[in-house]
Amino acid sequence: MENKTWLITGVSSGFGHAMTEQLLAQGKTVIGTVRNAAKVQDLVNQYPDTFVSKSLDVTDVAAIHHLVDELTQNYQIDVLVNNAGYGLFGAAEELSDAEVNQIIATDLTGSIQMVRAILPSMRAQGHGRLIQISSYGGQVAFPGNSMYHAAKFGIEGFMEAVAQEVASFNIGVTIVEPGGARTEFRYGSAQVANFLPAYEGNPAHAFQKMLDPANGLAPGDPVRMASRIVESVDQEPAPLRMVLGSQALENTISTLEKRVADFKQQTDLAASTDFPAGE
Repeated sequence: MENKTWLITGVSSGFGHAMTEQLLAQGKTVIGTVRNAAKVQDLVNQYPDTFVSKSLDVTDVAAIHHLVDELTQNYQIDVLVNNAGYGLFGAAEELSDAEVNQIIATDLTGSIQMVRAILPSMRAQGHGRLIQISSYGGQVAFPGNSMYHAAKFGIEGFMEAVAQEVASFNIGVTIVEPGGARTEFRYGSAQVANFLPAYEGNPAHAFQKMLDPANGLAPGDPVRMASRIVESVDQEPAPLRMVLGSQALENTISTLEKRVADFKQQTDLAASTDFPAGE
C-alpha cells in the first residue's frame, strides 16, 4: 500500500479507532475527526507526526466544509472513510422528532456532505477512494430499527449513484456492510427510544436481547473487519460493496433472493400499466 493520507470520521471508537491504529502502525498519515478530543489523546502522543486530530460534529454542515477546505489546502486526501454514526432503537412511533432528525443528520446527511466536500479536491488530484461504513442493515431491515435503516438504505443509494458519477475521475467507491461486531456501537453508544406500553412484547423491542451482552456477544471482530476495510483500498477496481461477517452475508443473500422472487411474480402486473405496443 502506498503512503496514502486518510481522512476518517469518528475515530474515537469502533471501526474508526481500529482502522486508525492499524494505519498509524503501518506508518500512514491519518486525519481523524472526533467530538471528544480527549478520547484520542493517546494516539496524538504516540504518533505526533502522522496523526492529526480534528474536532467535528458531522451534523454541522458549515463545519464540514470549513474543515475539508482547511485540510485540502495542507494535505492530499487520498481516502475518505465516512465512519461516524450510531444506532437508534425503538418502534417508529416511539421515537421523538428530535431523535429522528438527529440520526438522519448524523448517519445520512453528514456522510453525504463529507463526500460533497471532498470531491473537488479528489477530482483535481486525479484519484481518490471513498469508503462508506454502512451496515448489512442497508440491505436487510428489522423491526425496531426503522430510522437506522432509513439512514443506511439512503446512504447506500447515494453512494451507488456517486460511484457511477466519479468513476471517470479515477475515484473509487466502496460501501462496507458489517454485521454485528463487538464495538461500542452495540454495547455503548446505541440509543433507545422511550417505550410505549402498546409495544410491550412487540417485535419492535426484540433488539433488547441483542444489546444485552449477557445474551452472548456479537460474532464480528472489529480488528479483523478494520483490516479488510484497510486492505480494500489496494483493490482495483474498488469493490462497490463489502459484506463483513458470515451471518451478515447469509442474511443479506436470503433477503435479496426473497426480494427478487417477489419481483419476478409481478411480471404481469408491471406490464399491465404500459401502453400497448405501438401506441
